[in-house]
Amino acid sequence: MTGEEQFKELYRRYIHREGTEELLEWMERETDFFTAPASTKHHLAYPGGLVEHSVNVFRELRKVVIDNEPTMEAVAICALLHDLCKANTYVREHHAGPGEVYSYVKKDSFPMGHGEKSVYLIARFMKLEDEEALAIRWHMGAWDDAVRGGSHGLNEAMKLHRIVYELHAADMRATHIVEAGMA
Repeated sequence: MTGEEQFKELYRRYIHREGTEELLEWMERETDFFTAPASTKHHLAYPGGLVEHSVNVFRELRKVVIDNEPTMEAVAICALLHDLCKANTYVREHHAGPGEVYSYVKKDSFPMGHGEKSVYLIARFMKLEDEEALAIRWHMGAWDDAVRGGSHGLNEAMKLHRIVYELHAADMRATHIVEAGMA
């Protein structure tokens, strides 16, 4: 099963609120989400890497769900859509020289911020619960520009909802353990 097929199966199994299908249709028709890399050079920097990463984060986040808190719908929304902001952002560039050498560069035509942009794009189609919005907004943890600039919003969000921390941790495990081949 391809990464795209796995993503869509999980998405349709767990996410059922109003606007779900419209968001998925927009992702298919208007974005490169299913063919985009997860990064320019750090992890899964190849076509389809973004959807693969999203599925990996779902698997990691699902491992820590205790007593159905948060709900599996919240787990799926947060994990599968946390990096929606990366769609239509990475451009493949050809490099001169022997062979076919390509790399990706970031060209964000809507530079709203990382987590903030994902929340915004999702909310155009479906209503997010507070804990979902906060988890997606702060999923970068200490690497978020606001945190590096001195904001304490991440700490406050983590105090309010466990999924804020757990999504960040799942993202880090997926990136630095699963995708690095250490799992």
